[in-house]
Amino acid sequence: MGLVLGAGLWSVWLSCWPRSERRDSGRAGWTARTQDQLVQAGVQGVGPAGLVGASLGLGLVAWMVAAGMTGSPTIALFFAALAARGPFALVQSRARVRATRMREVWPEAVDHLASGIRAGLSLPEAVGQLGQRGPDQLRPVFADFARDYRATGRFSDCLDALKARLADPVADRLVETLRITREVGGSDLGRVLRALSSFMRDDARTRGELEARQSWTVNAARLAVVAPWVVLFVLSTRPETAAAYNSPAGLTVLMGGAASTVVAYRLMVRAGRQP
Repeated sequence: MGLVLGAGLWSVWLSCWPRSERRDSGRAGWTARTQDQLVQAGVQGVGPAGLVGASLGLGLVAWMVAAGMTGSPTIALFFAALAARGPFALVQSRARVRATRMREVWPEAVDHLASGIRAGLSLPEAVGQLGQRGPDQLRPVFADFARDYRATGRFSDCLDALKARLADPVADRLVETLRITREVGGSDLGRVLRALSSFMRDDARTRGELEARQSWTVNAARLAVVAPWVVLFVLSTRPETAAAYNSPAGLTVLMGGAASTVVAYRLMVRAGRQP
């Protein structure tokens, strides 16, 4: 009764304040971030809802298997949570690998774009010709841009669609540079693109060195996170261990271990995150 009363009073209090309208930039919120990761990972035909459904299904299967092997539904619940994280981890891993490969080809794409502009092509034509002469990884999306522009003739809208297809921060920089040039004008686009290409190469080289130095530390941290749970799974096959963790004290230990694992891993990821 107290919770219901508190929820009602909280709702009444919230209704007294006007709701601030947030601008929809297309990138805010968990759904948009997850959709970007799916695009970056090259996963087609699967949305955030499908990814959540796959995670829940995998977690349910893992819970049934672990409960059957250990005889402890409590322990199996924590392994199910780890398994449910699997699809998200796979998507994030593929997105990181693909982003690393894309960073290496973007300078070449910018060089092709600058060459097209120096050859006298208009800005939309120079962007569209990347679908034929650009790097192989980028040709399909730029071919789609050229098709969209021929159909609509709206350069800004086609740039927005290009950004959505790429979902890449490097592409965002290039697209906004082209948008400003189209709207404001100027004769310095060639020099700007050459400077941007040089910056991209320096950025890719620096990130590659940092990731190489971080790799052994990150792998060791991941091993440290997984190792206790592997040991727990091995020990839980013994009946006395399963019985111990089925008790309230055992559940408290598991919850404390899970909280420590999540907090430690998130701190490690945040400390090593690159802008």
